[in-house]
Amino acid sequence: MSTIEAIKVAIADDHKIFRDGIKMALSGKEYLKIIWEAEDGKDLIHKMKIKLPDVLLMDIRMPEMDGINAISLLRKEYDEVRIIVLTMYDDQEMISKMMEMGANAYLTKTTDPEEIYNAILTCMNDDFYFNDLLNKAVLMKLQQKKTTRQFYPKAVKFTEKEISILRLIAQDKTTEEISKEVFLSPRTIETIRQNMKTKVGVKTIAGLIMYGTRNKLID
Repeated sequence: MSTIEAIKVAIADDHKIFRDGIKMALSGKEYLKIIWEAEDGKDLIHKMKIKLPDVLLMDIRMPEMDGINAISLLRKEYDEVRIIVLTMYDDQEMISKMMEMGANAYLTKTTDPEEIYNAILTCMNDDFYFNDLLNKAVLMKLQQKKTTRQFYPKAVKFTEKEISILRLIAQDKTTEEISKEVFLSPRTIETIRQNMKTKVGVKTIAGLIMYGTRNKLID
């Protein structure tokens, strides 16, 4: 087990007490290493250029440059970095906005450290971490028919294999579980999943599931 490379984690939050608390909570966890912390959005962008983390824990409200502007810049340059929003705000519109912009998970600052740790591991293995907050935001987005019509202007043709994989994704199956059910390698599953997102024109699994539900591809 000692050969497993530690997950590099960075924290961007303007409250030092909160950053210290997160570092303390995660310090005893296996396979994690806090590589740096940023106190505002500009500091975050600067440090990303120096040393790239695997996972970024990021607040929305920060001085100099807020998380909304920061994630927009980050997704253009560092698509491979998993971004976990960790904030006080549980507004469903904000959750949907951040996920559509490319966040991999959305947690509040009252989240238990064990769940934060689990979200980090899940995002590393399966790209996204779904919780009650995110599930409610997805359902709310589905109910806004006018918005979804604008977001998905035309139907997309999926193969039977893609539809099968999409349904398994909606069931919260991991990449490994899906690969066993459809008899394809995990790497092939990841490629198909990315191709589906490209076809639909979304950046996140949440957007893909919303598309599948709206077009009755998912029961």
